[in-house]
Amino acid sequence: MLIRRLVLENFRNIRSHEIDTCAKQIILKGENGQGKTNLLEAVYILCYGSSFKTQNLREAVTYGTGFFRLSSVFTDSQELERKTDISFEDGEKHIRLDGKEIRDRKELIYCLPCIVFSHDDIEFVRGEPENRRRFFDQTMTMYDPVFFDDLRRYKTVLKHRNAAIKDRRTELLDIYDEKLAVCGIPLIKARSKVCKAFSAIFPDIYDAVSLEESGMKISYRPSWDEDMTEDMIIGKLFDQREVDLKMNTTTSGPHRDRFVITNRNGLFVSGASTGQMRLSSLVMRSAQAAFFRQKTGLDPIFLMDDVLLELDAQKRSRYLSYLGYYNQAFFTFLPEEKYFGSFIDLDKEGSLTYTVKDGEFINGRT
Repeated sequence: MLIRRLVLENFRNIRSHEIDTCAKQIILKGENGQGKTNLLEAVYILCYGSSFKTQNLREAVTYGTGFFRLSSVFTDSQELERKTDISFEDGEKHIRLDGKEIRDRKELIYCLPCIVFSHDDIEFVRGEPENRRRFFDQTMTMYDPVFFDDLRRYKTVLKHRNAAIKDRRTELLDIYDEKLAVCGIPLIKARSKVCKAFSAIFPDIYDAVSLEESGMKISYRPSWDEDMTEDMIIGKLFDQREVDLKMNTTTSGPHRDRFVITNRNGLFVSGASTGQMRLSSLVMRSAQAAFFRQKTGLDPIFLMDDVLLELDAQKRSRYLSYLGYYNQAFFTFLPEEKYFGSFIDLDKEGSLTYTVKDGEFINGRT
């Protein structure tokens, strides 16, 4: 899989033009605010139909214009050349795959799997439980369309149940309780399996990079016990109705599940330094890539946004050696910074470097 060419129009501060990306490594060098991360965001949108920077794509439209358009030409896992086009105008998003408009972005996300490494990933470690739920749900939806559908159905039922609670339509709750139980059980089973498999990868990479015997562990703590039947869950929801009505929301279910990171000293975030949390978030992304390879046999595309800045030279070198294989990687760096060491020979054919300034990409093969 390789993205061969990008075309961007009216996307953030990037000056509308075509960008050659036909190389294994794409190096983007420039000061902050010049457009490096914006290009990674454009690639991510073309892969997933959504942004890792904002939930409102209107924010990505260049100021003073009313729309953006993105397109890519890529080769898929079968070495077939394909094309994606995504536009956003008047609050509506349109996705075309090989010239055919698609209504469900699920048809897009399995064509060109990518993993973004960003500074915000630290929130998977130190942030609210919903951040870790989102990480593990994303890990599964990358390879499992059944989980993707199950998660959608659960969220739809949850939305309707919460609306009924707020409107005091209690006569509807029996129906929604049954549906919530039916939709929620597959999520619990899937999350339990992925957490166990993920935990077999994550600690070893963290210890190898940090040179610690950390005792790192990720535990899954579901809101509903894993062995609960549908009837038991329905009973639990019924018993909690008074609390739900008082809180104006559904207070139990997979949307309340927790993934807890611990080490030999207990809760990891309680005693970890910022550097340790940053490293652990990087390792979570590497483990995500390794897990994806185990499940699919494919190497994803990497989008790495200045995430190596806070690692010292030794940790950086060790981390890169555990980064794993990729079909293509986009790296953003500040000018003159040397982060690769011996990991990548940027003088070899197959690397393409851009200097980024004021939304312009000045290229030259290294």
